Amino acid sequence: MRLVMNRPKTMDIIFVGKGHSTSRSVSFGFMAAFGLFALVALMAAGFSWLGYSLASTQPESRKAPMSAPTLQQWQERLESQQDEIRSIGEKSRQQMDALTLRLGEIQGRLLRLDALGQRFVDSKLVSGEEFDFDQRTAVGGPEADLGADSFSVPDLAGMVTQLEAQLNDREQQLRVLDTLMSRQKLEEDRFVAGRPITWGWLSSRYGYRSDPFTGRKTWHDGVDLAGKEDSDIIAVAAGVVTHAGERSGYGNLVEIDHGDGLVTRYGHSKTVTVQLGDVVQKAQVIALMGSTGRSTGPHVHFEVLRNGKSRNPEDYIQRANP
Repeated sequence: MRLVMNRPKTMDIIFVGKGHSTSRSVSFGFMAAFGLFALVALMAAGFSWLGYSLASTQPESRKAPMSAPTLQQWQERLESQQDEIRSIGEKSRQQMDALTLRLGEIQGRLLRLDALGQRFVDSKLVSGEEFDFDQRTAVGGPEADLGADSFSVPDLAGMVTQLEAQLNDREQQLRVLDTLMSRQKLEEDRFVAGRPITWGWLSSRYGYRSDPFTGRKTWHDGVDLAGKEDSDIIAVAAGVVTHAGERSGYGNLVEIDHGDGLVTRYGHSKTVTVQLGDVVQKAQVIALMGSTGRSTGPHVHFEVLRNGKSRNPEDYIQRANP
Protein backbone atom coordinates (compact mmCIF):
# COMPACT_ATOMS: atom_id res chain seq x y z
CA MET A 1 0.00 0.00 0.00
CA ARG A 2 1.32 3.42 -0.88
CA LEU A 3 -0.03 6.87 0.06
CA VAL A 4 0.03 9.64 -2.57
CA MET A 5 -0.94 13.25 -1.88
CA ASN A 6 -2.44 14.68 -5.12
CA ARG A 7 -4.23 17.71 -3.86
CA PRO A 8 -4.20 19.65 -0.64
CA LYS A 9 -7.67 18.42 0.39
CA THR A 10 -7.48 14.85 -0.94
CA MET A 11 -5.27 11.83 -0.39
CA ASP A 12 -4.98 8.71 -2.58
CA ILE A 13 -4.24 5.28 -1.14
CA ILE A 14 -2.79 2.92 -3.74
CA PHE A 15 -3.01 -0.87 -3.09
CA VAL A 16 -0.25 -2.75 -4.96
CA GLY A 17 -0.45 -6.51 -5.64
CA LYS A 18 2.25 -9.00 -4.60
CA GLY A 19 4.00 -9.02 -7.93
CA HIS A 20 3.62 -5.22 -8.50
CA SER A 21 1.77 -6.16 -11.67
CA THR A 22 -1.52 -4.71 -10.58
CA SER A 23 -2.47 -1.72 -8.44
CA ARG A 24 -5.56 0.06 -7.28
CA SER A 25 -5.97 3.52 -5.79
CA VAL A 26 -8.57 4.95 -3.44
CA SER A 27 -8.98 8.68 -2.85
CA PHE A 28 -9.88 10.07 0.63
CA GLY A 29 -10.44 13.49 1.88
CA PHE A 30 -7.77 14.91 4.15
CA MET A 31 -9.90 14.77 7.32
CA ALA A 32 -10.97 11.18 6.64
CA ALA A 33 -7.39 10.11 6.16
CA PHE A 34 -6.35 11.82 9.36
CA GLY A 35 -9.10 10.03 11.30
CA LEU A 36 -8.04 6.70 9.86
CA PHE A 37 -4.46 7.22 10.99
CA ALA A 38 -5.64 8.26 14.47
CA LEU A 39 -7.76 5.12 14.75
CA VAL A 40 -4.83 2.90 13.78
CA ALA A 41 -2.57 4.67 16.33
CA LEU A 42 -5.14 4.25 19.13
CA MET A 43 -5.54 0.57 18.37
CA ALA A 44 -1.78 0.04 18.47
CA ALA A 45 -1.52 1.86 21.81
CA GLY A 46 -4.40 -0.18 23.23
CA PHE A 47 -2.85 -3.50 22.29
CA SER A 48 0.45 -2.38 23.81
CA TRP A 49 -1.24 -1.42 27.13
CA LEU A 50 -3.17 -4.70 27.26
CA GLY A 51 0.00 -6.70 26.77
CA TYR A 52 1.77 -4.80 29.56
CA SER A 53 -1.18 -5.26 31.95
CA LEU A 54 -1.34 -8.98 31.35
CA ALA A 55 2.38 -9.31 31.90
CA SER A 56 2.26 -7.31 35.16
CA THR A 57 -0.61 -9.38 36.63
CA GLN A 58 1.05 -12.76 36.16
CA PRO A 59 1.84 -14.55 39.51
CA GLU A 60 5.36 -14.63 40.78
CA SER A 61 5.51 -18.32 39.99
CA ARG A 62 4.79 -17.51 36.36
CA LYS A 63 7.25 -14.62 36.31
CA ALA A 64 10.06 -16.57 37.88
CA PRO A 65 9.81 -20.35 38.32
CA MET A 66 10.64 -21.57 41.88
CA SER A 67 13.85 -23.52 42.15
CA ALA A 68 13.73 -27.23 43.07
CA PRO A 69 15.53 -26.81 46.47
CA THR A 70 13.09 -24.07 47.57
CA LEU A 71 10.10 -26.20 46.58
CA GLN A 72 11.51 -29.14 48.56
CA GLN A 73 11.95 -26.94 51.66
CA TRP A 74 8.35 -25.75 51.48
CA GLN A 75 7.13 -29.32 51.06
CA GLU A 76 9.13 -30.52 54.08
CA ARG A 77 7.86 -27.60 56.18
CA LEU A 78 4.25 -28.38 55.23
CA GLU A 79 4.67 -32.05 56.15
CA SER A 80 6.26 -31.08 59.48
CA GLN A 81 3.31 -28.81 60.31
CA GLN A 82 0.84 -31.56 59.38
CA ASP A 83 2.68 -34.01 61.67
CA GLU A 84 2.60 -31.47 64.48
CA ILE A 85 -1.15 -30.94 64.04
CA ARG A 86 -1.77 -34.68 64.10
CA SER A 87 0.37 -35.01 67.25
CA ILE A 88 -1.55 -32.22 69.01
CA GLY A 89 -4.87 -33.80 68.02
CA GLU A 90 -3.81 -37.24 69.31
CA LYS A 91 -2.55 -35.75 72.56
CA SER A 92 -5.84 -33.88 73.04
CA ARG A 93 -7.83 -37.06 72.44
CA GLN A 94 -5.72 -38.93 74.98
CA GLN A 95 -6.23 -36.17 77.54
CA MET A 96 -10.00 -36.17 76.95
CA ASP A 97 -10.12 -39.97 77.25
CA ALA A 98 -8.24 -39.78 80.56
CA LEU A 99 -10.63 -37.08 81.83
CA THR A 100 -13.60 -39.19 80.76
CA LEU A 101 -12.30 -42.17 82.76
CA ARG A 102 -11.70 -40.01 85.82
CA LEU A 103 -15.18 -38.50 85.55
CA GLY A 104 -16.64 -42.02 85.34
CA GLU A 105 -14.85 -42.97 88.55
CA ILE A 106 -16.07 -39.79 90.25
CA GLN A 107 -19.63 -40.54 89.15
CA GLY A 108 -19.41 -44.00 90.74
CA ARG A 109 -18.06 -42.55 93.96
CA LEU A 110 -20.83 -39.94 94.03
CA LEU A 111 -23.42 -42.70 93.66
CA ARG A 112 -21.92 -44.47 96.67
CA LEU A 113 -21.96 -41.23 98.66
CA ASP A 114 -25.61 -40.69 97.70
CA ALA A 115 -26.44 -44.20 98.90
CA LEU A 116 -24.58 -43.58 102.16
CA GLY A 117 -26.35 -40.26 102.60
CA GLN A 118 -29.69 -41.94 101.98
CA ARG A 119 -28.84 -44.41 104.76
CA PHE A 120 -28.36 -41.47 107.11
CA VAL A 121 -31.76 -40.12 106.07
CA ASP A 122 -33.42 -43.51 106.50
CA SER A 123 -31.86 -43.88 109.94
CA LYS A 124 -33.22 -40.44 110.94
CA LEU A 125 -29.66 -39.28 111.58
CA VAL A 126 -30.29 -36.36 109.21
CA SER A 127 -33.52 -34.80 108.02
CA GLY A 128 -34.88 -36.07 104.72
CA GLU A 129 -36.48 -32.69 104.10
CA GLU A 130 -33.15 -30.93 104.48
CA PHE A 131 -31.12 -33.43 102.46
CA ASP A 132 -32.97 -34.76 99.43
CA PHE A 133 -30.44 -36.88 97.52
CA ASP A 134 -32.82 -37.35 94.59
CA GLN A 135 -32.86 -33.63 93.74
CA ARG A 136 -30.22 -31.68 91.83
CA THR A 137 -28.13 -29.30 93.93
CA ALA A 138 -29.63 -25.81 93.79
CA VAL A 139 -27.13 -23.17 92.57
CA GLY A 140 -27.37 -19.93 90.58
CA GLY A 141 -26.48 -16.26 90.27
CA PRO A 142 -26.13 -13.51 87.64
CA GLU A 143 -23.89 -14.23 84.67
CA ALA A 144 -20.77 -12.13 85.15
CA ASP A 145 -19.05 -12.32 81.75
CA LEU A 146 -20.95 -13.21 78.60
CA GLY A 147 -17.74 -13.21 76.57
CA ALA A 148 -15.85 -15.68 78.74
CA ASP A 149 -13.89 -18.42 77.02
CA SER A 150 -14.62 -22.11 77.40
CA PHE A 151 -12.49 -24.15 79.78
CA SER A 152 -9.33 -25.64 78.33
CA VAL A 153 -8.24 -29.24 78.86
CA PRO A 154 -5.68 -28.24 81.55
CA ASP A 155 -8.38 -26.19 83.30
CA LEU A 156 -10.74 -29.16 83.32
CA ALA A 157 -7.99 -31.47 84.56
CA GLY A 158 -7.30 -29.10 87.45
CA MET A 159 -10.99 -28.91 88.33
CA VAL A 160 -11.29 -32.71 88.30
CA THR A 161 -8.23 -33.02 90.57
CA GLN A 162 -9.75 -30.53 93.02
CA LEU A 163 -13.07 -32.38 92.94
CA GLU A 164 -11.33 -35.70 93.64
CA ALA A 165 -9.60 -34.17 96.67
CA GLN A 166 -12.93 -32.92 98.00
CA LEU A 167 -14.50 -36.34 97.43
CA ASN A 168 -11.67 -38.02 99.35
CA ASP A 169 -12.28 -35.69 102.28
CA ARG A 170 -16.07 -36.20 102.21
CA GLU A 171 -15.75 -39.96 101.91
CA GLN A 172 -13.46 -40.11 104.92
CA GLN A 173 -15.87 -38.03 107.00
CA LEU A 174 -18.88 -40.08 105.93
CA ARG A 175 -17.08 -43.34 106.66
CA VAL A 176 -16.42 -42.14 110.21
CA LEU A 177 -20.09 -41.18 110.58
CA ASP A 178 -21.16 -44.51 109.09
CA THR A 179 -18.95 -46.40 111.55
CA LEU A 180 -20.35 -44.44 114.48
CA MET A 181 -23.89 -44.96 113.20
CA SER A 182 -23.31 -48.69 112.76
CA ARG A 183 -21.96 -49.00 116.29
CA GLN A 184 -24.88 -47.01 117.62
CA LYS A 185 -27.34 -49.16 115.70
CA LEU A 186 -25.62 -52.32 116.91
CA GLU A 187 -25.92 -51.17 120.50
CA GLU A 188 -29.56 -50.26 119.94
CA ASP A 189 -30.25 -53.64 118.32
CA ARG A 190 -28.55 -55.47 121.18
CA PHE A 191 -30.51 -53.44 123.71
CA VAL A 192 -33.15 -55.80 125.10
CA ALA A 193 -36.43 -53.91 125.03
CA GLY A 194 -40.02 -54.36 123.93
CA ARG A 195 -42.49 -57.23 123.74
CA PRO A 196 -41.74 -60.53 121.99
CA ILE A 197 -45.11 -60.47 120.23
CA THR A 198 -46.82 -58.19 117.69
CA TRP A 199 -50.26 -58.81 119.12
CA GLY A 200 -51.47 -60.22 122.45
CA TRP A 201 -51.79 -59.52 126.17
CA LEU A 202 -50.05 -60.22 129.46
CA SER A 203 -51.61 -63.38 130.98
CA SER A 204 -49.17 -64.13 133.83
CA ARG A 205 -46.60 -61.95 135.62
CA TYR A 206 -43.08 -62.58 136.89
CA GLY A 207 -42.68 -63.93 140.44
CA TYR A 208 -44.80 -66.11 142.69
CA ARG A 209 -48.15 -67.30 141.36
CA SER A 210 -50.66 -70.13 141.62
CA ASP A 211 -49.52 -73.01 139.44
CA PRO A 212 -52.10 -73.49 136.66
CA PHE A 213 -51.90 -77.28 136.97
CA THR A 214 -51.49 -77.90 140.74
CA GLY A 215 -52.86 -74.69 142.26
CA ARG A 216 -49.86 -74.47 144.56
CA LYS A 217 -47.75 -71.37 145.11
CA THR A 218 -44.82 -71.58 142.71
CA TRP A 219 -42.13 -69.29 141.32
CA HIS A 220 -42.56 -68.08 137.74
CA ASP A 221 -39.23 -67.12 136.09
CA GLY A 222 -40.81 -65.15 133.26
CA VAL A 223 -44.02 -63.62 131.95
CA ASP A 224 -46.68 -65.22 129.80
CA LEU A 225 -48.06 -63.30 126.81
CA ALA A 226 -51.16 -64.87 125.31
CA GLY A 227 -52.34 -64.48 121.73
CA LYS A 228 -53.60 -66.30 118.69
CA GLU A 229 -52.09 -69.56 117.53
CA ASP A 230 -49.57 -69.13 114.70
CA SER A 231 -49.10 -65.44 115.45
CA ASP A 232 -45.50 -64.13 115.24
CA ILE A 233 -42.98 -64.35 118.06
CA ILE A 234 -40.14 -61.86 117.53
CA ALA A 235 -36.68 -61.31 119.01
CA VAL A 236 -36.56 -58.36 121.40
CA ALA A 237 -32.92 -57.71 120.46
CA ALA A 238 -30.22 -58.85 118.05
CA GLY A 239 -28.15 -61.85 119.02
CA VAL A 240 -27.10 -65.44 118.33
CA VAL A 241 -29.45 -68.42 118.66
CA THR A 242 -28.05 -70.76 121.34
CA HIS A 243 -31.02 -73.16 121.45
CA ALA A 244 -33.75 -73.94 118.93
CA GLY A 245 -35.91 -76.99 119.73
CA GLU A 246 -37.60 -78.89 122.53
CA ARG A 247 -36.75 -78.51 126.20
CA SER A 248 -38.52 -80.07 129.16
CA GLY A 249 -41.36 -77.90 130.44
CA TYR A 250 -40.81 -75.24 127.74
CA GLY A 251 -42.01 -77.27 124.77
CA ASN A 252 -40.42 -75.76 121.66
CA LEU A 253 -37.94 -73.18 122.95
CA VAL A 254 -35.79 -70.51 121.31
CA GLU A 255 -32.89 -69.10 123.35
CA ILE A 256 -30.88 -66.06 122.17
CA ASP A 257 -27.60 -64.71 123.55
CA HIS A 258 -27.39 -60.90 123.20
CA GLY A 259 -23.93 -60.45 124.73
CA ASP A 260 -22.93 -58.73 127.95
CA GLY A 261 -24.42 -61.66 129.88
CA LEU A 262 -27.99 -61.08 128.59
CA VAL A 263 -30.05 -64.06 127.35
CA THR A 264 -33.74 -64.25 126.39
CA ARG A 265 -35.98 -67.31 126.12
CA TYR A 266 -39.20 -67.85 124.17
CA GLY A 267 -41.13 -71.01 125.12
CA HIS A 268 -44.19 -73.06 124.13
CA SER A 269 -43.85 -72.19 120.40
CA LYS A 270 -45.79 -74.17 117.86
CA THR A 271 -43.11 -73.79 115.20
CA VAL A 272 -39.48 -72.63 115.46
CA THR A 273 -38.30 -70.67 112.39
CA VAL A 274 -34.60 -70.26 113.29
CA GLN A 275 -31.74 -72.71 113.81
CA LEU A 276 -28.91 -73.08 116.29
CA GLY A 277 -26.13 -70.60 115.52
CA ASP A 278 -28.30 -68.20 113.49
CA VAL A 279 -27.64 -64.50 113.89
CA VAL A 280 -30.99 -62.78 114.35
CA GLN A 281 -31.91 -59.13 114.14
CA LYS A 282 -34.14 -57.11 116.41
CA ALA A 283 -37.84 -57.72 115.65
CA GLN A 284 -37.06 -60.75 113.45
CA VAL A 285 -39.65 -63.53 113.54
CA ILE A 286 -38.10 -66.49 115.36
CA ALA A 287 -41.14 -68.70 116.02
CA LEU A 288 -44.93 -69.02 115.76
CA MET A 289 -47.12 -69.00 118.84
CA GLY A 290 -48.47 -72.31 120.10
CA SER A 291 -49.12 -74.37 123.21
CA THR A 292 -46.37 -76.99 123.37
CA GLY A 293 -44.88 -78.29 126.60
CA ARG A 294 -46.46 -77.44 129.96
CA SER A 295 -49.08 -75.02 128.69
CA THR A 296 -52.83 -74.42 128.92
CA GLY A 297 -53.22 -72.48 125.66
CA PRO A 298 -51.48 -70.46 122.91
CA HIS A 299 -48.99 -68.11 124.49
CA VAL A 300 -45.24 -67.37 124.72
CA HIS A 301 -43.31 -67.80 127.96
CA PHE A 302 -40.75 -64.97 127.90
CA GLU A 303 -37.68 -64.96 130.16
CA VAL A 304 -34.75 -62.60 130.59
CA LEU A 305 -31.53 -63.81 132.25
CA ARG A 306 -28.53 -61.70 133.17
CA ASN A 307 -25.35 -63.60 134.01
CA GLY A 308 -27.44 -66.74 134.49
CA LYS A 309 -29.97 -65.20 136.90
CA SER A 310 -33.57 -64.42 135.95
CA ARG A 311 -34.73 -60.83 135.78
CA ASN A 312 -38.20 -59.38 135.59
CA PRO A 313 -39.01 -59.27 131.84
CA GLU A 314 -41.48 -56.45 132.43
CA ASP A 315 -38.56 -54.11 133.24
CA TYR A 316 -37.13 -54.80 129.77
CA ILE A 317 -40.50 -54.65 128.06
CA GLN A 318 -41.09 -51.17 129.49
CA ARG A 319 -37.72 -49.96 128.15
CA ALA A 320 -39.34 -49.59 124.75
CA ASN A 321 -41.86 -47.11 126.15
CA PRO A 322 -40.80 -43.43 126.00
